[in-house]
Amino acid sequence: MNTVPQRFEILLVPGFTGDGVSTTDARDALRSAVVVATGETGSSGFPRYAGDGMEADIDPATRTVEALLVDGSELDYGLSVRVADA
Repeated sequence: MNTVPQRFEILLVPGFTGDGVSTTDARDALRSAVVVATGETGSSGFPRYAGDGMEADIDPATRTVEALLVDGSELDYGLSVRVADA
């Protein structure tokens, strides 16, 4: 049985809050995308997810984004990433 989630919602939010509180509220996001598992492993060693112009390697156990491309480019400074259930 495959326990790796097949999809996530990636939220791009401004800055880093520093309070350790993670937001999964899409209303605060500058951009969001639902990404689905591609069946490939990314260069980071974690499953690759893609969709809506975003491609990410996500650790499904910790929900940490290990690598991210937005429209083919790396994330701009000043933006942070959050992961939510899709």
